[in-house]
Amino acid sequence: MADSKQIRSVNKTPAHHETLSTIEIVAIALSVLWLLASALFFLVMGTGPIGGGAFGFVMTVLAIFLPVAMIWVAAMSARTTRVMREESRRLQAAIDAIRKTYVSQSKLQDALGGEQSVSRKLDEIAAAQRKTETALATFSTIRQASPALPRLAPPPTPAPAGQDDQVSLPLGTTAEEIAPPLPVADMIRALNFPENAQDKAGFDALRRALKDRSTAQLIQAAQDVLTLLSQDGIYMDDLRPDMARPEIWRRFAEGERGRSIAALGGIRDRSSLALTAARMKNDTIFRDAAHHFLRLFDRMMTRFAGIAEDADITEFADTRTARAFMLLGRVAGTFD
Repeated sequence: MADSKQIRSVNKTPAHHETLSTIEIVAIALSVLWLLASALFFLVMGTGPIGGGAFGFVMTVLAIFLPVAMIWVAAMSARTTRVMREESRRLQAAIDAIRKTYVSQSKLQDALGGEQSVSRKLDEIAAAQRKTETALATFSTIRQASPALPRLAPPPTPAPAGQDDQVSLPLGTTAEEIAPPLPVADMIRALNFPENAQDKAGFDALRRALKDRSTAQLIQAAQDVLTLLSQDGIYMDDLRPDMARPEIWRRFAEGERGRSIAALGGIRDRSSLALTAARMKNDTIFRDAAHHFLRLFDRMMTRFAGIAEDADITEFADTRTARAFMLLGRVAGTFD
């Protein structure tokens, strides 16, 4: 209501028809002075018309009244300029009031969930997440043989088999330690998350990665921050970061921080950075989730860089998880 009153107030036309303004007073004064000077010149001093006959009379009239006409033309131009300035200021005030009203209404609609496109996208994300959880719950628990690729942590040396073909394990050995090594390709595919509900290869990679404890922790942390970012309309698929060279990722894995690895923060989208920074400042839950994700990502990168080829690092840097790290790392000051 206040904004509507402001718009109506700025749209009221001011009274431009006042009796005399400063411009008119100055024009009248100059006209009177010129007429008095002309009268003094032609009448009091006894100077006759310019030339003789009708031509002389016309020239005398022009000499007297043409400057007066020029004075009033200048006065009208100045008055028009002043009116245009006032109209421009009033129009700018009306535009500002309309913009303020629009922003207020947009914030109110966002608070009430009035934006249908955002609601549809959130519903789609929730539906996809439910499908993912359902698909993972129905997967078989039989572990398939994996290619002989390096694991994030070196596997233990198996104990010699007995006569009954059963492996003798030392005390304290966990299931993760005797599991087949996680292929690098599966880890990269899992950290990018399945593309859609029909991405069977993505779900297979995710199922295998979730059986690796350290990778599962990072996947869960990444899922948490991606879900929180989506609440502000920030989606990793919409970001197009500047890709850093593999050697810079390796320097980060070795513990280097600051401006020397600033190329890793390749996210340049200002709106996403501003929204994330505001959320990081004001939302304690988001801030804790973001710092937890950054710690796990740092820990995983230290192991991953030691076993990955440059091509693997380049492919990993294009995953949704890596993009979330670029965004959150810039906001958290990792590259400052």
